[in-house]
Amino acid sequence: MRHLAFFLAAALLPAFTVCHAQTAAGAEPPLRIAIAGLVHGHVEGFFKNSLHRTDIQLVGIAEPDQQLAAHYASQYGLDRSLMFASLEDMLQKTRPQAVLAYTSTYDHRRVVEICARHGVPVMMEKPLAVSAEDAHAIEKAARQANIQVLVNYETTWYRSNHAAYDLVRQNAIGEIRKIVVHDGHQGPKEIGVGPEFLGWLTDPKLDGGGALYDFGCYGADLATWMMDGQRPSAVTAVTQQIKPDLYPRVDDEATIILTYPRAQAIIQASWNWPFGRKDMEVYGQTGYVITVRNNDLRVRLAGKDEEQVAGQPLPGPFDDSLSLLRAVVLRGVAPDPLSSLATNVIVSEILDAARRSAASGKSIGLARGRVPSADKSPSGN
Repeated sequence: MRHLAFFLAAALLPAFTVCHAQTAAGAEPPLRIAIAGLVHGHVEGFFKNSLHRTDIQLVGIAEPDQQLAAHYASQYGLDRSLMFASLEDMLQKTRPQAVLAYTSTYDHRRVVEICARHGVPVMMEKPLAVSAEDAHAIEKAARQANIQVLVNYETTWYRSNHAAYDLVRQNAIGEIRKIVVHDGHQGPKEIGVGPEFLGWLTDPKLDGGGALYDFGCYGADLATWMMDGQRPSAVTAVTQQIKPDLYPRVDDEATIILTYPRAQAIIQASWNWPFGRKDMEVYGQTGYVITVRNNDLRVRLAGKDEEQVAGQPLPGPFDDSLSLLRAVVLRGVAPDPLSSLATNVIVSEILDAARRSAASGKSIGLARGRVPSADKSPSGN
């Protein structure tokens, strides 16, 4: 499968060339960013891996829980002058160029609406919203303020997913017939998430659901991308409480079926896997591609045996969330579809429909349509 590996590498060359030319043209100043909320456990990754990056500058943190704020300030040696109890106050006094939201999912709408009044773009942790209503309100606020809103998923930065997408776009496996996405882990309590994270993650109001929202969003995002921004015609879902003693208020197991005119997507979201996993299978008319963790994939094409190939490194600025955010804010680069607001409004519609389907035992129809083309911003401007 040497020709296949060469093709995947060659497909990325133009993007690498553009990125290199932009970098060589002159160094950009660091992007001034602020953080809204500290209750999302993913903020730990920012402090551990990105706090001392030279291409960004942290100018403020808004967190009303002063005890939690003091904990992070002490743990990571943060200047206490960075800490604010109010997002509004922080935006007025620090004037960041972008905000990273590490709040509950329920608070995403509030964060975007406040930031929109100040003209500040937002990148939040997945998913976009706890309901289709909130997603549409976020979309409206972003459009009216002409700001970008991006959604960060771990799987956006997987080489394997992009290699699979390239094969699909080049018709290497024929037209898609079925997508199966597996996402989850043993459960948030089992893996030891912090109390401030667990508190809202297991609250149906603040999270939107349990595993359905926590992990179903990954599959909805990937399926919408793979299906070229197409909304499914129907959403059918089943949820369970396999561990009601641990998670009495939310589901811990969910299966979502998305029906398209010529394909299906099956999303398996779980807090019951024996180990953490995030992988995807895409079956076409003439072949299949199966991702293997974040870098590799198994491919079988017509007339050939299955082989394993390595995904190629992603080109900057599309190789990590902060590089993308910088490029979007400072250079006007269009967000990739996985992170875009347009895609994630559809993700929210899917999750909302899945929740209603699981409650009613009926399939829920969605309006037909696709996301705007990639040359348009997700706010529609």
